[in-house]
Amino acid sequence: MQVNDIIRVIEEFAPLSVQEKWDNSGLCIGSGSAEVTSVLLGLDCTPELVDEAVSCGADMIVTHHPLIFSGLKRISPDDPVGAAVMRAVSAGIAVYAAHTSADKVIAGVSGAMAARLGLENVRVLDPEGEGIGLGVVGEFPRPLTAQEAVALVKEKFSLKTVRASRPVSGRISRVAMCGGAGSPLIGKAMESGARLYITGDVSYHHFFTPEGFMLMDIGHYESEIDILQILFSLIRKNFPTFAVRITENLYSNPIYYL
Repeated sequence: MQVNDIIRVIEEFAPLSVQEKWDNSGLCIGSGSAEVTSVLLGLDCTPELVDEAVSCGADMIVTHHPLIFSGLKRISPDDPVGAAVMRAVSAGIAVYAAHTSADKVIAGVSGAMAARLGLENVRVLDPEGEGIGLGVVGEFPRPLTAQEAVALVKEKFSLKTVRASRPVSGRISRVAMCGGAGSPLIGKAMESGARLYITGDVSYHHFFTPEGFMLMDIGHYESEIDILQILFSLIRKNFPTFAVRITENLYSNPIYYL
């Protein structure tokens, strides 16, 4: 099997053509024609993930976040990105990322968030085409109070705490969400009629929300981690006997809650 065979399956699900202009999804290290016998999945291509790939015999790494976001001016082992690049190249490991390409399909990152909460009538929040666009919006099976919604989110995402704006009064039916850093879609969430918007990386001033609208920050990592299981199932379904695994060091969140 070749690297291109794995790429083909991923891009049938999350086409590179839909990624954001600033993004760098795709194959960033290696050749598409290289032979591949095993794939390791992780959220971020860290030096530790590359070391794990070497130790388990994986010759391809697939992540959500791209190892290289923009041009590198230097590659040094003293820098985490440089160290990961050097180790991957030295070991002959191909590195591929499905970032906003996987964010913008409805069955991707944001759709997985909606599935965790059991939302109904799920559709794209900021559509660019049929089933394509950032974020999703849907409805709770039954309207919830703000306190019930917080409790549900904490339970389903295994969170000890969340950052939120002032809880809304009454009940919440419609919910919008976007995995990762979703602050740019706050306006779209309000336009959709959602009373609650769930995302990550929200800055202080965004929490001053208008009456009747609530904002919840569950964390960048926490909102995106389900993409690994999605990619794993995708590869396993298409290649049932192929060696594919999710990193054993699953919790790679660089943010520590102390």
